Amino acid sequence: MSDERATVRPVTLSRLVELTHACADRSKETAELEDALDVSHRRARETILEASRIGLLAEDDTGVEPTYTTTEIGSRFLGAIRTEDWTQVSQILSTHSPHYGMFVDAVDDTEHADLETLLEYLESKQEFTPYSFNQTSVEVVGDWAERLGRVQRNAFTGSYYPAAQDSIPSHFPFVLLKVYDELEQTAGVDLRQRYLSIPRLREEMCERLGCSREAFDEALLSLCQQNVGKLELSGAPMDTAAKDSALGIKAITLADEDRLVSTSQSSQQVMAGVEQFDKQYYYLAVHDRDVTFTQENT
Repeated sequence: MSDERATVRPVTLSRLVELTHACADRSKETAELEDALDVSHRRARETILEASRIGLLAEDDTGVEPTYTTTEIGSRFLGAIRTEDWTQVSQILSTHSPHYGMFVDAVDDTEHADLETLLEYLESKQEFTPYSFNQTSVEVVGDWAERLGRVQRNAFTGSYYPAAQDSIPSHFPFVLLKVYDELEQTAGVDLRQRYLSIPRLREEMCERLGCSREAFDEALLSLCQQNVGKLELSGAPMDTAAKDSALGIKAITLADEDRLVSTSQSSQQVMAGVEQFDKQYYYLAVHDRDVTFTQENT
């Protein structure tokens, strides 16, 4: 069997985990894996071939039918999954999956690129290599990277950017005020006091700072608590304009079922506000720009 292929196969991260897990106890034939994954023969073969190329599985073709066993790399992959060490999972894929490694490097290089721009960049960089990218392959490895927290994607613009840090820089308030001003200018209504959507602020801020959404929420709440009367959180319902995110947040978590992991994609998470004392806030208003900010975790 040859596992060489120019483009990545359309295999989800959860399928790779399920397949590697299925072969961990003993070697299995393709037919057994079809049953274990509850998929068609074609889908099982695609997943087997991609897992083999990454090095998660090893093939033994000495029998009547080839069998597949989880490799040492696959065992390390499963170990990182079980401990929810998503950074380690991403590093394993970066090392052993050519397309995943090229994708995350491209996101690091371009920093703020939509799918089309990223595809053009990858096609140019890989022109003289055995590998190639199309829209599907970018979306496949992009899905892996988003779920592992290595990359985030602006839910409103679709831009990919590296999200390698959870720390918030000390100039967080200045960036926030700048983004606030930019969004206020595009609101189109001349009002004295502007309540701006926290989901929109979050997406823009995370892209500018390369931080996680959770880190942004913690920093915003801390900033507002330190500047009572200057910054105001509002719990008013979101307006129609705040609900038009095109994309959802993708996640992977350990499952209570036999599947080992489960995946999710939710636009509701994107549109959530911030929570304080069991109350949800969806808007931010700035009344006084002379704010102070002391980071709680340094």
